[in-house]
Amino acid sequence: MALPVRRAGVLGHPIQHSLSPVLHRAAYDALGMDWDYSAIDVTADGLAVFLDSLDPEWVGLSLTMPLKEAVIDLLTEVEPRAATVRAVNTVILDGSGRKGFNTDITGLQSILSDALIGPSSTATVVGAGATARSSVAALAAVGVPRVVLLARRSEAVAELAALADVLEICGEPGAWPPSLDALGADVVVSTAPADAAAGFPVPTRPGLLVDVLYHPWPTPLAAAWKESGGRVVGGLELLVRQAVAQVTLMTGRTPPVGVLRSAGSAALSASGGPAGRVGPGREDIAQAEQ
Repeated sequence: MALPVRRAGVLGHPIQHSLSPVLHRAAYDALGMDWDYSAIDVTADGLAVFLDSLDPEWVGLSLTMPLKEAVIDLLTEVEPRAATVRAVNTVILDGSGRKGFNTDITGLQSILSDALIGPSSTATVVGAGATARSSVAALAAVGVPRVVLLARRSEAVAELAALADVLEICGEPGAWPPSLDALGADVVVSTAPADAAAGFPVPTRPGLLVDVLYHPWPTPLAAAWKESGGRVVGGLELLVRQAVAQVTLMTGRTPPVGVLRSAGSAALSASGGPAGRVGPGREDIAQAEQ
């Protein structure tokens, strides 16, 4: 008897730039699973109709812009931290409803843990969109007690500070444009567009920069940071880590991180972009999620 077809995919608008199909298909190959994963252009206005059209073959969805907030009211259940940051990037369809998760937090949390960022570390987040909110949650999860919040709009910074308070860490608004002091933290997470961050000052002894962009790479900020001797983790690594968590939620099995990383790097090289672990990264941020 043939095994039932299992389908998953990434939704967003636009979606043609997505690396998610490459990563998820590489995961399925590594796990020996004959599943289908596709990229589907869906707008926020069309999301409800699309979800209602899905048949039992569908087991999971990855969500990118502009759907991470729009999907929340269409779900039957949302994990607490995804609800707290108001961003869902993963929907599990298990026959009992639509369940929302945020693996962006999981992915960044694993990167921060590997870099030994924790309770004694200082941190700065640049930007104020869904990814910035997830970044604050990831920093809280690894025990960082205080984070400086930088964005052009003061009201957006105030919202992030309120979120930090809910997460029981101190969110301290900083001045815009960023100062050397603010960017001198042990870890700086930048969700800013490449052109906006191009003129940021780089500390003489920079710490860890997590730049969530992946194309083009390196961003001016990442290049200057590395030239000054700082550590840089690009968005490809973040995309890979969150994809591993998505695959685990959807299949119940964990794929090898290195396989997804290699697949993403190869895809970027084939498309004319640079490859490598410390390189480009999250599809939705490539369009500046602010």
